[in-house]
Amino acid sequence: MPSDVTIIGAGPAGLIAAEALARAGARVRLHDAMPSAGRKLLMAGRGGLNLTHSEPLEAFLSRYGEAADWARPHLDAFTPADLIAWAEGLGQPTFVGSSGRVFPKAMKASPLLRAWLGRLGELGVTLSLRSRWTGWDAAGALTFDTPAGPVTETADATVLALGGASWPRLGSDGGWTGLLAERGVEIAPFQPANVGFNVAWSAIFKERFAGQPLKAIALTHAGQTVRGESMIAGYGLEGGAIYALSAGLRAAIARDGKAELSIDLHPDQSLGQLTARLVTPQGRQSQSNHLRKAAHLSPAAIGLMREATGGPIPISPRSQAALIKASRITVTGMQGLERAISSAGGLPLAELDASLMLRRLPGVFAAGEMLDWEAPTGGYLLQASLATGLAAARGVAARLNLPAIDALAQP
Repeated sequence: MPSDVTIIGAGPAGLIAAEALARAGARVRLHDAMPSAGRKLLMAGRGGLNLTHSEPLEAFLSRYGEAADWARPHLDAFTPADLIAWAEGLGQPTFVGSSGRVFPKAMKASPLLRAWLGRLGELGVTLSLRSRWTGWDAAGALTFDTPAGPVTETADATVLALGGASWPRLGSDGGWTGLLAERGVEIAPFQPANVGFNVAWSAIFKERFAGQPLKAIALTHAGQTVRGESMIAGYGLEGGAIYALSAGLRAAIARDGKAELSIDLHPDQSLGQLTARLVTPQGRQSQSNHLRKAAHLSPAAIGLMREATGGPIPISPRSQAALIKASRITVTGMQGLERAISSAGGLPLAELDASLMLRRLPGVFAAGEMLDWEAPTGGYLLQASLATGLAAARGVAARLNLPAIDALAQP
């Protein structure tokens, strides 16, 4: 008789665990509380689905911060190259963008998800939607609330892939934490990650520039520098560059009530090079026009320089250049989980063994964003979610004496 495996959560981690275990010969039943699968994946793909990143693996691993050593074996076993091969096996050719990020040529998630769900159906995976996990009954069976009423299900092994607590309207509401806490599992409080930060902009700056980008900049906090783009929002700053600093900024705000952020508006030019550009006569031009033409700054960047001084921009070319290289602003808070792309917190990594089985709940494995790791946007979130889903499937296979899952076989 085939082994019965129940997977709870039809996001990327749960879907890839289902695929791997069905290929290994298990009878897989997949549950999700939402009316359709992969809702957060679809949302993430609205602006172009960022699958992974093409940078060298050591640099890639560094993006996981304190969790890098923990993540290494999982990412070694399912690398960005493996992810690309897997996506292309689903009929989704990929390309590497100018930033090194990897996208499907379709530039959206729906074709990939549609092909993926079709493959799972061919493998015999059953998908139960609107099926909310409610824990275990007295006999140890899994319990679910469904439109038809309460349902129980026994399994030889269970994979939890319930997500974190960001974008709760898409299904990852963190409601599972109480069910595990009742079983003695420790839970780290959820905190927003990859989220915008609050800045007390002046009314005129907010009115003129909210919704405008700051392109090709470098942000620095506490010695960590990230290059990329950010977007000026009415409440502050958002976008990939500031998201990559989320952990440090969040800790500083928790400790000090604020954080200092330095913005280099022209990281490809040195202080000396900018000074030389700005020494050129201003003539009858306004200061803004002179900065725009001589230093190639956008109106939004010039406005940010004024925000950093709290008054006029200096007249001296060297002082102007210094301000371009380090416009300092104060971050006063951050947006909440409902606006966060991902979350920190959840299941502490110490609660899991090397196979991602919960130490306190033998036979129960966990994967994806419900675990307490975080990474910036840019392909790192999806890569680790898939890698941990596959790692949990390998753990299940080893426990149930199923064939080893070395790689996802292509059809």
